[in-house]
Amino acid sequence: MFLKILLNYILGYVNIKVEGFFIERFINICISKKILLWNMKREKSTILYANIGIQDYKKLKNIAKKTKTRISIQSKKGMPFLLHRYRKRKIFVGLLAIIFIALFMMSKFIWNIEVKGNTRISKIEILEELTDFKIEELSKNGLKIGTYKGKINANSVINKIRLDREDIAWIGIDIEGTNAIVEIKETSKAPEIINENEYCNIISNKEGMITKINVQNGTAVVKEGDIVKEGDTLVLGYLEGKYTGIRYVHAKADIEAKIWYSKKEKVFLKQQIQVPTGATEEKYTLNINNFKINFYKTLSKFENYDTINENKKLKLLSNFYLPIEIIKKTNYEYKYEEKIYTEEELAKLTEEKIEKDLDEKVSQKENIINKQTNIYPNEDYIEVEVIYEVLENIGSEDKIIF
Repeated sequence: MFLKILLNYILGYVNIKVEGFFIERFINICISKKILLWNMKREKSTILYANIGIQDYKKLKNIAKKTKTRISIQSKKGMPFLLHRYRKRKIFVGLLAIIFIALFMMSKFIWNIEVKGNTRISKIEILEELTDFKIEELSKNGLKIGTYKGKINANSVINKIRLDREDIAWIGIDIEGTNAIVEIKETSKAPEIINENEYCNIISNKEGMITKINVQNGTAVVKEGDIVKEGDTLVLGYLEGKYTGIRYVHAKADIEAKIWYSKKEKVFLKQQIQVPTGATEEKYTLNINNFKINFYKTLSKFENYDTINENKKLKLLSNFYLPIEIIKKTNYEYKYEEKIYTEEELAKLTEEKIEKDLDEKVSQKENIINKQTNIYPNEDYIEVEVIYEVLENIGSEDKIIF
C-alpha cells in the first residue's frame, strides 16, 4: 500500500469530494475493484473526502453512476502537477526529479526498526545501545537498518529466533513502508512440572515459619510453627501403612509460611547533594546511516551536569523513515551543596527508599501482613532498618531419584 501511495505521488493524484446517500457502497466497490483511496475523511454521512491516483480516478465514472454519487476534484497534487507549475525552472525541475528518484530508491530499504512488547529492557536501551538480543538476532538473520526489503524472509527470521531464544514466546514482523515493526511476547521462566505419575517430595523454596499446612498426598515432616530453611523437606513422597508398608506417591500439599524481608542502611546527617543551577545547553549530532557529524567541539562547558538525549528519525510520511537521525543532547548543570538533615526527615527519606527496594522482592503486596521500621541514631549518622512480614506459599516439588 505504501509503495502504491508513493507511486501515485510520482504519477500524480487528486483529492476528491464524494457526495451522495450511498457512500459506504461507493467505498466497497472501490475496494472490490482494488482502487486505492487514502486519507479518507467523512463529513456527516453523505460526504467523503479522499485521495486517489490519476489512473484510478478515471475509473470512478461508472462507480459514481452505480452508487448515484457526485464526484468533484478539490485539489491536484503530486509530481506531474508540481513540475507543470515550475516547468520554466529547469534546474529546479531537475533537482526535484533527482530527489523523487532518490526517495523512490530509498523506499525499497528498511531505515527504522520498532520493537514492541519488550518489558524487561527499555525501548531507549534497545535503540541506543543496540545490545538487546532482539536487534542482534534480527541483524544476524536478515533484518537490520539498511536491508533491502526484497531480501527479507520474515518467516525465516521468526523461525530462527524462536528456535534460538527460549525467552521469546511469540514474535511477529510487519513491514510498513521503510519501517519494520517487530512485536514480541516474552516468556517467564516456568517452574519445572513433574508428571503426576512420578514420585516426588515437597521442599521449601524459602526460609520462614510454617503457618498452615494442608497435605493431600504424602507424609508431612513439619507442622505449624516450625522454622524451615530453603531446601528443607516439608512433605515426603510416601505413605506408610500398618499392613501395606511404604508406598511411594506424588506428594501434594498447600503450605503457607511467614517470610521476613529486611534491609538496613546507614546514612549520614551531613551530605553533599546535587542542586540544579537552572543553566542548560543543547548539542546536536547528525547521524546519517551510522555516520555521525557533531555540531559541537566540546562535550559541555559545565563541570558538573546531567545529560538527556532525544533521538528523532526523519520521515516524510508516517511509515516512510529516512536514514537520517537528529540527536539532541541537553545538558543540565548542577552544583554540590552541603545539607544537614534532621534525624526525622532523613529517617523518612531512607525508609521510603528501602520500601521501594523491598517492594520489588515481594511479588504480591497484598500478602504483606506487617511492616516494622527500626531507627538506630548515632552522633553523625543513623541506621534505618525496614522489615516486611509476608505470607507466601513456599512448597516446591522435588523429584525422588532412586
